Amino acid sequence: MNTTQTCEQKSFTLPIGPVHVALEEPMYFRLELDGERVRHVDITSGHVHRGMEALAAKRNFFQNVVLTERVCSLCSNSHPLTYCMAVETLTGIKVPPRAQYLRVMAEEIKRIASNLFNVGIMAHVIGYKSLFMHVMEVRELMQDIKEYIFGNRMDLAANCIGGVKYDMDEELREYADKNLEQVAMHLREIIDIYRHDPMIRARTQGVGVLPVLEAERLGLVGPVARGSGIRLDVRRDAPYAAYADLDFQVITESGGDVHARAMVRLREAGEGIGIVRQILRKLPEGERSAPLQHVPAGEAVARSEAPRGELFYYLRSDGSDVPLRLKWRVPSYMNWEALPVMMKDCAVADVTLIVNSIDPCVSCTER
Repeated sequence: MNTTQTCEQKSFTLPIGPVHVALEEPMYFRLELDGERVRHVDITSGHVHRGMEALAAKRNFFQNVVLTERVCSLCSNSHPLTYCMAVETLTGIKVPPRAQYLRVMAEEIKRIASNLFNVGIMAHVIGYKSLFMHVMEVRELMQDIKEYIFGNRMDLAANCIGGVKYDMDEELREYADKNLEQVAMHLREIIDIYRHDPMIRARTQGVGVLPVLEAERLGLVGPVARGSGIRLDVRRDAPYAAYADLDFQVITESGGDVHARAMVRLREAGEGIGIVRQILRKLPEGERSAPLQHVPAGEAVARSEAPRGELFYYLRSDGSDVPLRLKWRVPSYMNWEALPVMMKDCAVADVTLIVNSIDPCVSCTER
């Protein structure tokens, strides 16, 4: 009697989210599976819509600096910075050089911490707990820098219309330089692990592949686009603040997979350390802010390179002290569209890993 049984693959639907143990934020995926392979993905968003653009139209221009910093935590500095730049464009305010350098410093400190957080979570998803704890321990050094310089570990409250609200003295410079040296030393070790460790390579290389033509078709930005070889960075392409005076490389990888996107973020953290060190050496003397002016009627836009990619703000004023319209387009809004491409024919076990690789910010996207 033949007791051998043939196991047939079955097609079925698997819902994940919006509240799920494998997801950090509310997302809903409807996966069409063929056995253990994903054949089709439907994504539904909008579970945490907060109406922040409507709230902005009920607050004056100064109150909105505080509001925009609460759009998101990991890229919280990029939102008030870009908003302030839009207001300054509309009013014609000239931000002093010292303030421009200090703005870049706050941006890069946040970028380094954000990138380390993402690659640390990647190790956590894979199950590499010791590496996860090590990366997060190194990120704590960046958190200490934030707390020492800005007085806050997440929302820095660094920006104001016309400049910045914080300053650097010799004690702060020495502290930042000392901690950055420690971060740089550990970062070199972490990059070597992510580049060569067989467990990391086995779980991430060839997973969630995004071809360069698909990345261009979808208009993707940030480390997701650069991980597929697209050399796109607002800091270089449309320099703002003090970026035109600083030396840095636009980091790209050609793999287009989960591993490539992680390597972009790690290498960008190294570039960020170099940028902050340049600022510590070259910080010009002068004022930290420009005199305030009445915001006239009109329209203005501003762009910046947030940790996840291009952040775009649109501002319209009717001449009152409250904006008529304030709208922002966040990088996750575009990068979200890459997930169906990345997940096509992937294993179910890799879904969460692929989602983490675009570093999605639901609070930004569903503002």
